[in-house]
Amino acid sequence: MADLIGLSTRIIDSGVANEPVNRTSNELSEVADGLAMVESFSHSVVWDSGEGLVAFDASHVNTGRQVVDAIAGWRPGPFSHLVFTHGHVDHVGGTGAFLARNEGAPLRILGHENVARRFARYRETNDWNVAINRRQFGGIRGDLNAVMNDLRPAAGPRLDDFIPRDLPDPSDVIGDFASWTIGGETVEFHHGRGETDDHLWSWFPRRKWVATGDFVIWNFPNAGNPQKVQRWPLDWARALRAIAAKEPELLLPAHGLPIAGRERIARVLDEIATALENLVRETVEMMNAGETLNTIIHAVTVPDDVLAKPYLRPLYDEPEFVVRNIWRLYGGWWDGAPSRLKPSPDADLARELATVAGGADVLIRRAQEIAAGGDLRLACHLADFAGWAAPDDPGVHQIRAEIYEMRRKFESSLMSKGIFRGAARESEAVVKAALGED
Repeated sequence: MADLIGLSTRIIDSGVANEPVNRTSNELSEVADGLAMVESFSHSVVWDSGEGLVAFDASHVNTGRQVVDAIAGWRPGPFSHLVFTHGHVDHVGGTGAFLARNEGAPLRILGHENVARRFARYRETNDWNVAINRRQFGGIRGDLNAVMNDLRPAAGPRLDDFIPRDLPDPSDVIGDFASWTIGGETVEFHHGRGETDDHLWSWFPRRKWVATGDFVIWNFPNAGNPQKVQRWPLDWARALRAIAAKEPELLLPAHGLPIAGRERIARVLDEIATALENLVRETVEMMNAGETLNTIIHAVTVPDDVLAKPYLRPLYDEPEFVVRNIWRLYGGWWDGAPSRLKPSPDADLARELATVAGGADVLIRRAQEIAAGGDLRLACHLADFAGWAAPDDPGVHQIRAEIYEMRRKFESSLMSKGIFRGAARESEAVVKAALGED
């Protein structure tokens, strides 16, 4: 078993993440008496209540079996309760493995009242969710693995179903709050919005344990995902403040390392909450002043020393995307530019710009020059215009692919890398088609 508490303490106290923090080894480590964590995508926290095992999250469909096997090597008894911290696929997908391990013994599945609605939405938009998840995680290569500490969807087959078809809804539905007695121990379940609208954090009053789910992920909060539904950064900060008010002494996240020590936990929660609160405050101030979204996303930032903290690095989501989500929450989808209220088709605008410039090849060559000069944001605009103006030109698309691949390498967040790698693949497909390759 790994000394996860010792590793976490060293990294937080030193401020240096010189070892992986988001690990997906599917190995179990005991972190307190009768309490263990299986590091996976996501983790499963498991507590031996004395009257059955209580698990917080089931991990991904591709890792549920490994997680259950790891738990069985620690405690062979059946599961009595499975708590969904929220309905994301990497937290609920492995449920079938938990049910199979119980061999017909009853398993109570606890979840917020919005979980079933989330599952219904996922099934209605299955193909969309499969596609965007492949794109979101599609930019990972060896260099990112080293930075991201192997944070990626569980290795396994490419799935046609975003969530398992037989995934059950919670059997026990929780609203804003519930207090249960399990194995003689009081466990409180608190609802809070943040990354999702169906999130629960679980509090053990006597033991001072808190299972936070994704309210703590050892990365900058996933409050701005560009391909997913609305997030709530200010509610996220409020949930962190509520957790801190309990003065926990052991914090158990669904991604990253457990954290021990009341003062240490309070500091981490405060710094994450403050970063989110500042983004909301500054964005809303600029909105109230009449600024456009384009101006705001280039003005509202998080200080570099904050982003350097081991639990706030922008390696998954990033502040710029959170600012966009704040705008969407308070201001709607229009970004303030009149021409983009009812825009022309991208291809029409691109062809007109190519005509003015002297051809798509002129646009793409200029994009190449700008990229070489280091302004990859501007270069990508011109590369897109060139690609839209000449959708079947392999020469244009070869350069476009190179520009987006260059940009991917300079990005820190997995979301940016995935989307930019997806753009490169689009153009690579045009080149292959022109060469008669599959």
